[in-house]
Amino acid sequence: MSAPDDLASAVRDESAAQEQAGQQAQERTKPVGLGPVGWTRWAWRTLTSMRTALILLFLFALGSVPGSIYPQRSVDPGRVAQYFKDNPAQAKWLDRFWLFDVFSSPWFAAIYLLLFISLAGCVFPRALAHLKEIRRRPPAAPRNLLRLPHSEAFEGRLTVEQAASALRRRRFRVVTGDGWVSAEKGYLRETGNLLFHVALLVLLFAVGTGGLFGYRGNVLVVEGDGFSNAVAAYDRFMPGSRVTAESLEPFSFTLKDFQASYVAAGEKQGQPLDYLAKLTVQDSPAAAPREVDLKVNDPLDVNGTLTYLIGHGYAPTFRVTDGKGQVAYDGPVPCLADDQATYTSECVIKVPDAQPTQLGFLARFLPTTVPNGDAWVSVFPGAANPTVQVFPFAGDLGLKSGQPQSVYQLDTTNLKPLGKMSAQPAPLNVGETKELADGAGKIQFTGVKEWISLQITYDPGREPALLAAAAAVIGLVLSLTIRRRRVWVRVKDGTVTVGGLTRTEGGGAAFAEEFAQIVTALRGDPPAGDPDGGHTNRDQGGEPDESGSAGHVTPDAPTGNAAPGARPDEE
Repeated sequence: MSAPDDLASAVRDESAAQEQAGQQAQERTKPVGLGPVGWTRWAWRTLTSMRTALILLFLFALGSVPGSIYPQRSVDPGRVAQYFKDNPAQAKWLDRFWLFDVFSSPWFAAIYLLLFISLAGCVFPRALAHLKEIRRRPPAAPRNLLRLPHSEAFEGRLTVEQAASALRRRRFRVVTGDGWVSAEKGYLRETGNLLFHVALLVLLFAVGTGGLFGYRGNVLVVEGDGFSNAVAAYDRFMPGSRVTAESLEPFSFTLKDFQASYVAAGEKQGQPLDYLAKLTVQDSPAAAPREVDLKVNDPLDVNGTLTYLIGHGYAPTFRVTDGKGQVAYDGPVPCLADDQATYTSECVIKVPDAQPTQLGFLARFLPTTVPNGDAWVSVFPGAANPTVQVFPFAGDLGLKSGQPQSVYQLDTTNLKPLGKMSAQPAPLNVGETKELADGAGKIQFTGVKEWISLQITYDPGREPALLAAAAAVIGLVLSLTIRRRRVWVRVKDGTVTVGGLTRTEGGGAAFAEEFAQIVTALRGDPPAGDPDGGHTNRDQGGEPDESGSAGHVTPDAPTGNAAPGARPDEE
């Protein structure tokens, strides 16, 4: 092979070697992916950061807003049914996003669990660090105290022991060394901050405990009827995942009377004044009955199970006689208020046992009826002149179809009106009877009762949640009012140098006043055995000497005499 060929081959080999070396260097410098472990660590650190906890806390509060705007099934299912009736299209969409069951929705539970985990990941490492911090002694005095934000020097015969005693009297934690005193105060600020976050964590845990071991239910009770605390007696029952039928407290009661009072005259006529339900309660099957007055925000308490009065309405009583002369229905019918100002209410009566055909009635109840042209209206929510307008139907009520039906709605698809229908039929007074067309029978308006809706709850986390909320307030007050600050004193050759700083943003102005008081106290603390009471140098302010140092002396750093656990600090 000729020399040029050898040279060309060598150049090619060298180029290949350089290219291979460059590829290897590029592979070495190429960033390595995080991998599953790295991404898991990143996700955990992001979730447990204080910023994420604050965002989740904001979402938790924001997610609770719809629960106070829209009626909730767990509180008042009647209002939810009325909302569906008034705004069917909007209610359908709201229900898809669980806005009528906010606090049991999957998205609210997800926010709750993430917030709990985030707070736990934030608080526990921070609490351990704080425990180490409060056990650590204040740091040794810096060499030059005059460089600190707050400093002053004066001539005096103050000793280290006297300076330490003066600071202890002001509740500082004090450490002394050779010619210096170090003091620190304000540990309760971080303690209050941690107390606030721990209380939030306990509050979330208490709410979760209540969700697991508590239950909530709604029931409607008419005057004269009773209730026994059993699952079958509830209109709506929402148990926790750890609740069984045997978990319920075995109490019962009878609603003897319900009284609602209203403003009778004036600009506020018709506004409610008070609601009172008179109950006869048995705490257990073997217990003696007791009389209880149930009011709004004054629940019945039976061994931790609370019964709240949350709503009321009218339940007019009817007697329906079918076409064969038999009484097919006799009793009260709960009505839903269509107008809260006058309590004009709508009722539905279903009589499946009527013969020869089933009967259904729509009724409008007017508590205080007055004529208004060709119509009748109610002008007052109290039952001063109760009447009822009846709209009768006959046919198949559809109760055997297997499809669920609301007791407050009448499906007239397979029903025919009995007689001529009018938007304002003549109302029936108490005791009056309306004959039905086609010999279908008759309906009599026999009287007026009232019903109440109750929410019965058992929440074992209620009291812990209250204590946690109180602790959170205390912690917040401590974290907002207490400032972390440090003070150092150096004594050398008759010169006392005092320095201090605050470790809290925005606390400089308040600490300046406290620092001035500390300096004044140190100036006026006479040394022991001083025959003239220590007034010789009390008013000396450290006038400038010939060197222009204003009497400020920079002592040397302490050497080997610092108290155990003390550490130099150049703050």
